[in-house]
Amino acid sequence: MTHFLPQEVIRKKRDGLSLPSEDIQNFIRGVTDNSIGDGQIAAFCMAILLKGMTMDERVVLTRAMADSGKRLTWDLDRPVLDKHSTGGVGDKVSMILAPLVAACGAAVPMIAGRGLGHTGGTIDKLESIPGFRTALSIEDFQNIVRKEHCAIMAATPDIAPADRRMYAVRDITATVESLDLITASILSKKLSAGLDGLVMDIKTGSGAFLPNPEDAKALAESLVSVGCGAGMPTVALITDMNQVLGLSAGNALEISECVDILKGNVSEGRLLEVTLALGAEMLVLGKLAENTAPARVMLLRALTDGRAAECFARMVTMQGGPADFMDKPDSYLPKAPIRRAVRPDKSGHVSHIDVRKMGLAIIALGGGRTRAGEAINPATGLSDIAALGTPCSPQGSPLCIIHAKTNGDADDAEVLVRESLTIGAPPSPQILVSQRMIPSHEQ
Repeated sequence: MTHFLPQEVIRKKRDGLSLPSEDIQNFIRGVTDNSIGDGQIAAFCMAILLKGMTMDERVVLTRAMADSGKRLTWDLDRPVLDKHSTGGVGDKVSMILAPLVAACGAAVPMIAGRGLGHTGGTIDKLESIPGFRTALSIEDFQNIVRKEHCAIMAATPDIAPADRRMYAVRDITATVESLDLITASILSKKLSAGLDGLVMDIKTGSGAFLPNPEDAKALAESLVSVGCGAGMPTVALITDMNQVLGLSAGNALEISECVDILKGNVSEGRLLEVTLALGAEMLVLGKLAENTAPARVMLLRALTDGRAAECFARMVTMQGGPADFMDKPDSYLPKAPIRRAVRPDKSGHVSHIDVRKMGLAIIALGGGRTRAGEAINPATGLSDIAALGTPCSPQGSPLCIIHAKTNGDADDAEVLVRESLTIGAPPSPQILVSQRMIPSHEQ
């Protein structure tokens, strides 16, 4: 690195040139060892945002960011698989999917995140279980996966530290939206986990990070191409986020809904369908099923015979939660003192939902953050949420039930809920899984 000059790399990208692999690798080394300053990181990210990267550059950047920290290795008799979602409101798939796929013969090491903006986070949800530890060491994480075949932990500074530093700079320099940098950020952490296969759930719609379907498709194509190019087989599904996924939104409420599904109680059809679609792709990537049809049969069997529930129960216990949590979750999960039903002012159907605004209602209740590091109230949220197309009337079932700490919080949330729901004519049916993106050589 004697002749390496970060400003020259920035200049090349600023001028729209393709960067040699060694330039990208050297730059990321400088990010990791702090020899490159925040100003140069900001300029590098802005140049990428404005000029873009080739697919080969994205692969090199992703690999370099993965190599900036610890890369996990596994010596298991089963494939190591994972799923990543771009996030949404009520997206509780991970808590169902990890034990379900593990029960079908895979190892599922999930490194998950906290809530971001109006979207909830898997780590916040799991921490509503008393004693559940998400801040695991790499060694503890690997031991739990080896023993119980699934674990879910919070991101650690040991994994892709270059991404952690770059993301902090991107967050305050208007460069978060770069497709190249989003791709490298997501995949560098997954590549570090030593996966044999990854399935991406790219949400689109009013409650998604990418509400525009064309933007979602572009990200899905990038993730699949770069993931496969970096040696990690990757498939992406583009799924609908024009309504809350499942019946609830809010940390403890979502855990309760997951327990109901794992125990075979009645579940909302869309949530189960997305879970099965993603799980089937995972089993195919792991060569545990020839195609998605038998994979779905395997998943449904593991759900109905109780193996998935048992796997989740063991994971909860191994990560510090109550040993009898699955037997009596209601005695452990926190509950809000205020419950308020929101009823429609007129008759009709739920014709449109501003899902982002529903997510903001969760934040108003204290179930999300308005600043980094803020404590949240895990008991608050919305339950019994009406789906698109639900017929409703002032005398009928509520549009949702608000769970709040105070009446004032409930008042604020009710305003947002009412603003988010439109009552009118029945809407057109929504396509739940609109596209499946696979490597171009398989198409």
